[in-house]
Amino acid sequence: MARGKLRIYLGAAPGVGKTYAMLSEAHRRIERGTDCVVAFVEHHNRPRTEVMLHGLEQVPRRELHYRDTVFTEMDVDAVLARRPKVVLVDELAHSNIPGSRNAKRWQDVEELLAAGIDVISTVNIQHLESLGDVVESITGVRQRETVPDEVVRRADQIELVDMSPQALRRRMAHGNIYKPDKVDAALSNYFRPGNLTALRELALLWVADRVDEYLKQYRSEHRVSKIWGSRERIVVGLTGGPEGRTLIRRAARLAEKGAGGEVLAVYIARSDGLTAASPKELAVQRTLLEDLGGTFHHVIGDDIPAALLDFARGVNATQIVLGVSRRKTWQYVFGPGVGATVARESGPDLDVHLITHDEAGKGRGLPVARGARLGGLRLLWGWLVGALGPVLLTFLLTSVAPSVGLANDMLLFLSLTVAAALLGGLLPALASAVVGSLLLNWYFTPPVHTLTIADPKNIVAIAIFIGVAVSVASVVDLAARRTHQAARLRAESEILSFLAGNVLRGETSLEALLERVRETFGMESVALLERESEVAPWTCAGSVGPRPAGCPEDAEVDMPVSDRMSLALTGRVLPAEDRRVLAAFAAQAVVVLDRRRLQEEADQARTLAEGNRIRTALLAAVSHDLRTPLAGIKASVTSLRSDDVEWSEQDQADLLEAIEEGADRLDHLVGNLLDMSRLQTGTVTPIIREVDLDEVVPMALGGVPEDSVELDVPETLPMVHVDKGLLERAVANVVENAVKYSPDGTPVLVAASAIADRVEVRVVDRGPGVPDEAKDRIFEPFQRYGDAPRGAGVGLGLAVARGFAEAMGGTLNAEDTPGGGLTMVLSLRMAPGRGAAVVAQGRTDGVNTPSASA
Repeated sequence: MARGKLRIYLGAAPGVGKTYAMLSEAHRRIERGTDCVVAFVEHHNRPRTEVMLHGLEQVPRRELHYRDTVFTEMDVDAVLARRPKVVLVDELAHSNIPGSRNAKRWQDVEELLAAGIDVISTVNIQHLESLGDVVESITGVRQRETVPDEVVRRADQIELVDMSPQALRRRMAHGNIYKPDKVDAALSNYFRPGNLTALRELALLWVADRVDEYLKQYRSEHRVSKIWGSRERIVVGLTGGPEGRTLIRRAARLAEKGAGGEVLAVYIARSDGLTAASPKELAVQRTLLEDLGGTFHHVIGDDIPAALLDFARGVNATQIVLGVSRRKTWQYVFGPGVGATVARESGPDLDVHLITHDEAGKGRGLPVARGARLGGLRLLWGWLVGALGPVLLTFLLTSVAPSVGLANDMLLFLSLTVAAALLGGLLPALASAVVGSLLLNWYFTPPVHTLTIADPKNIVAIAIFIGVAVSVASVVDLAARRTHQAARLRAESEILSFLAGNVLRGETSLEALLERVRETFGMESVALLERESEVAPWTCAGSVGPRPAGCPEDAEVDMPVSDRMSLALTGRVLPAEDRRVLAAFAAQAVVVLDRRRLQEEADQARTLAEGNRIRTALLAAVSHDLRTPLAGIKASVTSLRSDDVEWSEQDQADLLEAIEEGADRLDHLVGNLLDMSRLQTGTVTPIIREVDLDEVVPMALGGVPEDSVELDVPETLPMVHVDKGLLERAVANVVENAVKYSPDGTPVLVAASAIADRVEVRVVDRGPGVPDEAKDRIFEPFQRYGDAPRGAGVGLGLAVARGFAEAMGGTLNAEDTPGGGLTMVLSLRMAPGRGAAVVAQGRTDGVNTPSASA
């Protein structure tokens, strides 16, 4: 059933006309043919509001007695029984009289919405729970009746009913709100112009925030990446340096110039965790930001300008505030800097402010090679080869082979540079090229031991040497980055292929999938959280790892799946590039959870279907098998009570015997029905004790003729761990079934023996037997093989016997009897503490014990 829609008229103050607006909407809907009724509307004796109730169907209210006074409240049951399309419920924050269905009226409304009924309601801004302290500080009145903000926020429509303070005071003075004797007191207290203006501002800001949420949702659903300047949002780029405080204060002043401005500070960290930011300084800046009403965000990204612009566009920012670079002039050879790059790529929809500060131009560390993923050991060897290799090569060439020629010297130094590039990437290769070129010039280029080069050809050769070295280093660095990206994409493809395969095959439990998430991302714990509504507390649908998060706010990584479900990970902050794969895992976790719940619902439906089948079969049994003995009893009793016939003593004895047999049959049938009912409802509670079979089995044969069973139960058998009563009923049902199908004159054999830690009772008949495909079916309720019963019965005997056997921890199965017939094998647990010697002795004695005929 679809949930009903909620529309709320939010009043800036009492008397602005929200109830009147609600009733006007009701009349408009009725004119359009909508089934609309009034569940509860309080007109407060206001004539114009009371007139609006005319023509509207009103559901009678419920009367409640409290402290010798009769009160009326909304009758939720009556509204649910009437089940209109739209219902009007006034004063959403109202507290119900004790003894009502719910404590608050908004809880009544939740029931109506859950039933699929649309609700139109009203509430004033001062009744919102989060604004209670603010309203009290403004008006001096504490609101006792409040409604959670989230209840109002998740309304499908919120319409602000507003009025200027002057117009509202005029309406008050004209007597349209309160009675004349209360007007002066109200105007001089609660309805002062300052109070009304402050309440109006609260209402406008609250609704504006709600509109902003709608806008974010719309942009997300329609994937709008272009910035809409509907509200000033200023993003501050923080580096973790001390200049961040200056940037935050400047952004706050910019936000104050526009109504409703918002400041969002973002710190972008590298994915490898290498950063020079001071955690203490970031904590100070975060506190300053929160004091100024802003929010702090932590984003991971290797390309800082791109990550900053992506974040700004994602939050629909209009301005970006950055500090002037702290780099020295010579450091600009490594690139234009973050500020210049952001300003160039921001586009016409984003304004970029570069703010000067005291740290500008004081310098910062050298940039780290972008994208290098060669590993620490390779980088170390690269630097050793790049820095020390040229020195060792120079020593060898000058001492061992001083006259190999300049061309060969340059090739050797170039080979060393290539080796440094292959090992360490760009920077070690550049170092090798610089050191090698200087050593070539000093030791091997005439004139030697000077930096002067006499031959212009040598200048060209050294230039080519440097160019080749830089080119090779760049290619190696690019190859390393591409290799890292390829490995990452291969891993992502494997993970996505794994998830797709699970979806197709329907494999993997929720816990196994969450464990795969924890292993894939190296997290401490993973939890799938859900809640019934946006105001309900979070509950854990499944988790792995120690100390899983109880709510998304407690986790390092929160991956929302919907408004009511989220995947929470604890352990570390994930890079932005990992969230795509994490989103796939989260979606798969929801699929697995839904599949598990659908399976549970299917099992419940299967159980209900089985129950319906059993009830149908029971009706059939009652209509035939139970009526037959009843008919016999009725006929015999009627004959005995007849005055027209004088029965002989033998006839009377025969009739009484028929009555007794019919009653026994009824007792047996009803007993099986009750036992089956207990098994179906799970109310069979066996009392397990140590029991001797030779005491129980003979008692179970009381319902069959004496000469129809041959008993072979040795007295030396080990004791069994069973419920005596359940065992007796199970054996009796199996034996009666065997006797029923055995040929006349052929007794049924009941034998017992000990095997390992079990004791088996075998009931052997020489009847027609049962095919292999039907051996399990005969244990189902109301099943009689071949649908051709012999004698009375509803097909419950074997089902009850197997149920009792399993309740005691045993089994009951059917086997073929050698030479024809069916053998029922009842396997029971041997009593604990019985050794193998006892079992062996039981076997030996059992062989020599003569059979007893029962």
